[in-house]
This record gives sequence, C-alpha cells and structure tokens, in this order.
Amino acid sequence: MSQRAQPVLARQRASAPATADAGDRNFLFLQGLAGPFFEKLGAALAARGHGVHRVNFHGGDALFWRHPGAIAYRGRAADWPGFLSRLLAVRAITDIVLFGDCRPLHRVAIAIARERGVCVHVFEEGYLRPGWVTLEQGGVNGHSPLPRDPAWFLAEAARLPPVEERPVAVASFAERARINFRYSLAYLATAWAFPRYRTHRPWHPLHEYVGWTGRALGRAAAQARARAAARVIGALGAFFVLPLQLDSDSQVRQHSPFGGMAPAILRVVSSFARHAPRDTTLVVKEHPLDNGLTNWRRLVSETALQFGVGDRVVYLEDGALQAVLNGASGMVTINSTSGTHALALSVPVITLGRAVYDLAGLTCQGGLEDFWRAPRPPDPELFAAFRKVLSHHSLLRGDFFTESGTALLVAGALGRIEAGRPLWSGQRAMAELMVSGAPPACRPAGDPARPRPPGTGRAAQPGMAGGLRAMTEAPACPAMP
Repeated sequence: MSQRAQPVLARQRASAPATADAGDRNFLFLQGLAGPFFEKLGAALAARGHGVHRVNFHGGDALFWRHPGAIAYRGRAADWPGFLSRLLAVRAITDIVLFGDCRPLHRVAIAIARERGVCVHVFEEGYLRPGWVTLEQGGVNGHSPLPRDPAWFLAEAARLPPVEERPVAVASFAERARINFRYSLAYLATAWAFPRYRTHRPWHPLHEYVGWTGRALGRAAAQARARAAARVIGALGAFFVLPLQLDSDSQVRQHSPFGGMAPAILRVVSSFARHAPRDTTLVVKEHPLDNGLTNWRRLVSETALQFGVGDRVVYLEDGALQAVLNGASGMVTINSTSGTHALALSVPVITLGRAVYDLAGLTCQGGLEDFWRAPRPPDPELFAAFRKVLSHHSLLRGDFFTESGTALLVAGALGRIEAGRPLWSGQRAMAELMVSGAPPACRPAGDPARPRPPGTGRAAQPGMAGGLRAMTEAPACPAMP
C-alpha cells in the first residue's frame, strides 16, 4: 500500500467503529454520469448508516464527489482487477454502484463482484423517456436480468399496482451541456495527475468539442435542410424510419453485430433497396446529441446512391422524432430506446441488436427483408404490461441533473438499493466467498444481513470544499494489500 493511502484508511477505520446504528453495508461508487447525482445518493446512504466509499479515475469524477476519503486511482488498466479485489476486501464492500455496465473499468468490476457475491447496482439512461432513469442489479440493456418471455410480463403486470405517473422536471440540452463542460474541463485540467487514465469514449474530449463547435456553426443551415426534408416527408405515402444512435453508444458497440453506425446504415439501406416495395421511402433521423465528427448526411446519401435508391432515402437532421413516427409504416432500429416510443404509438418495430423490448408480440421477429413488406404492429396489451413491469422493476422516476428530479431519483433509488442485498451470511461466508467466489446474487431485504467487519465505519459526511487541489491530492492506492 502506498504511504499516502495508509493515513486515509487508518482514519476511516478509527473514525466510527461498528455499532448497531452504523448500517450493515458498505457501498463503493465507481464512475457516474457527469453531475451531482452520485454525490447526493452517497450522502443519503451515509445518512442511513451505511459505509460509503468512492474511487475517482480523473478530475471530472472528483469534481462531482466532494466527500472526503475518496481514492484517486492512478494505476494502469492492467492493475485495476487486482487493485479492486483488494479494495473490496479491505473496505468490506457489499455493494457497488456505477453508471453504465459496458465501460472497460466497469466490466472488470462487475465480473469481480460476481465472483465475490457483491451486489452491483447499475444506473443508465431510462428505458422510457423523459422523466425515467434505469436502475437494475447486475446489468442493463443487453445485460438486463429481465426475462424475455412475453407471458411472464403479462402475468407479472397483472399483480402489480398501477404506475404512478408524476411530473418530473428534466434538464434542457443547455443545462446538460453546461454540466458536461465542467466535467470535461476538470478532466482536462487534472490530466497530469491521472496520466494512465483512458476514456471509454472513442474520442478525446477536445476532439468532441471541435465537432460540437462545427455543429453549432452549421445549425442554421441544418435546420433549413430539416424543414425542407419535413415538407418532403409530409407528402410521402408509406415510409419507414431509421433513427440513428450515437456511434459511441455501448448499445451499438456491445449489444449489436455492427460495432458502429456505418455498418448498420449499410445493412439497412442495402436491404431497403433490394426488398422494400418501390413506392416506400426510408427516412433516416439524425441523433440530436450527435457530436458532428462524422458527416452522417453525406454517408447516408452516398450509400443510398450506391444502391440505386438516392431518390427514396430522406435524411432528417433536426426535429422531433415523434412527429415523424406518427405517420410511419414501421421503424428499423439497432436497439434505440426510441423503439419504445414507436411501440407506444403502435408503430411496427424491428430490432437489429439486443434490446429489452425485443419480445415476441412487441417487435417483429422475422428478418429485415420480410419486415419491409409485412410489418406487424405491436400487441397493445403486451406493451402496456411491459411498460408497467419496467416502471416497477427497472425504472425510477427522476432526472440526473435538475434539483427536483435528482431529489426524486435519490428517494426512489434508496428504497430500490436497500431492497436488494448481497449474498452474505456472516464472516465465515465472507472468507469462503473471497476464496471460492459465488454466483451473482442479491437477496431481498429481511434476509440475514452481513455484519460490518471490525475496523470499518460510517462514511464521512459531505462538506469538503471542491477545487483542483482536492481532486489531485486524494489518496492514491496503486498497491493496496
């Protein structure tokens, strides 16, 4: 263990010896979405007597975590598995909390947690939007623990109470952009202190900001083109919609056979050219959060010309997707959450990747070639059941960024997280699991809880001032025992 790490661990061990009111679980927070949500959730868990711990991987992480005692990981990616395994043992971690299960650091953490019987709580953008956030145990999206049996959803929905629909204040694009700018600025300003960190995104933040600047400068022209495209779409007969997903999206890279949007565009346009009725049109909708580094409009146009359907493919750069879906004959998507919007409007949907809503009776289960000629709308009863089950088991009302939305989300997350407990039954089981591992499992609250091992205590409460000095002077632990 580094000498810098020792005093912090010692302080935590001495700060609050195990007591009856200290809670019985230790939560380790890894990377979250830019913003204050994880910091607030950590404070709420600590206030309920649980141990709360944190690993920061760069200055952006540290900017939005001001509780003292966080560890700054400055080691190599190859050293992360061993470091994390030792950290789980030293801090007696029972639960891991993270955002996104496909980041390389998180994939390692989930695998190690599975071996240790540690419960992993995964947050993600909502399966339904706006005003919903996803929270599942073990994984989300293609790794979701939800069954794929339509009969199960119908039976489960029958026993659940109605969904409580409440208004949620969601952040505007400008608000999210301001938060992400602060996050990226802190990341860049402290890069010297985390020289081995590599982002999970395909591009460096500075590269992305170049793209965003180009988008901003060209926005007026893009809107004019979108208005012209909207007039064309309004005069169409039958048409299909392909909503583009972000090229960096783990849904595309990890949960589909494509690895990026360009191969998916090639697959869809070529199939459309060969198999779709000649009186139909394909509308390709750009993602509103695309960073502008790839000229998708040109790529789509060139692909359409290559397959002889340049006059039957329309590219839409701006505007609301729902307005387009209202008249669509069907949607082709890899696994975008916009598929749930189409299903809600009874628009036929086919997915080309893994998606939680890809169920027989909801989406078309045949091949893409058949979909163009015989798209089948979803079963409305099954979709209502699916939405109800999602709302109760996989989603929480709230927002990651707005004050009221975050407060609502923290309140809901506390109940969901405390209802799932790791598979522990005392110190002996702890030792056995550390040696042999265990299958991933979270048991319901009320089962015997794992006692807090001696020497661990309640996490420090908020109050540490932020700033670059605090970010870079957090204890670094490249070699814990």
